[in-house]
Order: sequence, then structure tokens, then C-alpha cells
Amino acid sequence: MGLLLDSADTAVTRQTAEALARVGTVAAVRLIALAVAEAGDSHADWMQTGVHDALAGRDSEPDIAVVCGQLVRDPEAAARRGAAEILAWTEDARR
Repeated sequence: MGLLLDSADTAVTRQTAEALARVGTVAAVRLIALAVAEAGDSHADWMQTGVHDALAGRDSEPDIAVVCGQLVRDPEAAARRGAAEILAWTEDARR
């Protein structure tokens, strides 16, 4: 979470979001979702860019949309909100 919400270096935010999205597990995407729920607009934009980078140009990227579909039923409200936001990002990336 500290790397995703690093206020001193948004490059770290972007790279961490990309790396976690490439892993694509529920645990990895949940970290992004929790950070998105806590982040300001600027930081969320950098996380979105990182997620888009992970989805672009890869033949075997994890299905982030499927993982987010699981996370929108997470017991923690922040994880649900963040997952819904990331799900919208994946839809934007497919257009």
C-alpha cells in the first residue's frame, strides 16, 4: 500500500500498480483496489495508467475484470469500491 500511495514519487505508484496487475491474483488486485479507494484523483490516475500498461500488448495477461468481479463482493467496502473502479478501467482499456 505504501508504494501505491507514495506521495513523493508517482512513478513508483504507476510501476507498483502495473506489477500487481500483471500478477493478477485476487490478493494483488485487492491491494490496488484498497489503494484506489484511499487515493486522491491524481494517484488514482497513475494507478489506472499502471493497470492499463499491464493490460496493453500482452497476450496472456490475467483477466483483471474477472478478479474485480470477485472483489466487488469483498466484505470490506473499500475493496468493493476500488474493485468497481478498476473494473471500469478494464472496460475503458478494451475499447
